[in-house]
Amino acid sequence: MTDDKLKQRALHYHEFPTPGKLALCLTKPTNSQDDLSLAYTPGVAEPVLAIAKNSDDVFRYTAKGNLVAVMTNGTAVLGLGNLGPLASKPVMEGKAVLFKRFADIDVFDIEIDADTVESFVDTARRIAPTFGGINLEDIKAPECFEIERALIEQLSIPVFHDDQHGTAIVIAAALLNALDIQGKTLANVQIVCIGAGAAGISSMRLLTGLGAKKSNMLLLDTQGVIHSARRDLNPYKMEFVRDTDKRTLADALVDADVFIGVAKPDLLTGDLLKSMAKRPVIFALSNPAPEIRPDLAHQCRDDLIIATGRSDYPNQVNNVLCFPYIFRGALDVRATCINEAMIIAAVEA
Repeated sequence: MTDDKLKQRALHYHEFPTPGKLALCLTKPTNSQDDLSLAYTPGVAEPVLAIAKNSDDVFRYTAKGNLVAVMTNGTAVLGLGNLGPLASKPVMEGKAVLFKRFADIDVFDIEIDADTVESFVDTARRIAPTFGGINLEDIKAPECFEIERALIEQLSIPVFHDDQHGTAIVIAAALLNALDIQGKTLANVQIVCIGAGAAGISSMRLLTGLGAKKSNMLLLDTQGVIHSARRDLNPYKMEFVRDTDKRTLADALVDADVFIGVAKPDLLTGDLLKSMAKRPVIFALSNPAPEIRPDLAHQCRDDLIIATGRSDYPNQVNNVLCFPYIFRGALDVRATCINEAMIIAAVEA
């Protein structure tokens, strides 16, 4: 399918027959005056009083226990950049669709006009009593790390930045499987990750927790390899500093076993791909367009495994394989957080 054809189909899908992808539905009868007297006044006073007396009763009498907020400020929308809260709304609605379709979780998408960590956290904290959990989405680094940490500290419901942890979970699970097929092990492969934002840093953290060696990793941002001579690195990038003379993606990829792309389209050329080790694993996960398209990759060599984040290519490595289910489990047990043990369990599931 051509890009123009996909564009037209996508716009038509979102506009017709009703704009958007979401609607509310009723879970109780409202067919009579008696029904309405229970749904609202005077009957609604009884669950109000019950919850005021015992806060846990909110899970008996309201939808809180199956309701997640998908929150963003639109500062890192897909791989498209800082497009603002309004333009991010189709993505947040899409996230809600996936929550409902795959885990039967209800969602309110919340697009927040907040350009500081403090204003975002304050808004989220104030409306948090409505929800059983919060999924943070499409917030740029490093603010995303600070926002998630602050909300986890201040709230007693699960807070999960999917661009960090959802991406990390699916990358780790897929990479373990792909390396097994290629006859390689996580502890011994050379890993190159381009994209040093939320997804890249969180994925590298999780891979090291699973046995990958930092000495075998090179992380790149828009300025190239994260190396010890640089003086422009934030504390999160500093976790993956290497003392190396490699500076560019071309330098980094020579004899590398794994390429993880969470950056932008068309960064991995055919010549770069050819410089990698035998039987490489390529995760070109930039959305909506990958770092290299599978057809081009397969033209360059026949010993690779390639995955993208898209539904219309084989071998999809996308957060949708994770976030609905980890929230389903967290909501069902009324977890107060999603911790490292839960994340690793999701990788191994």
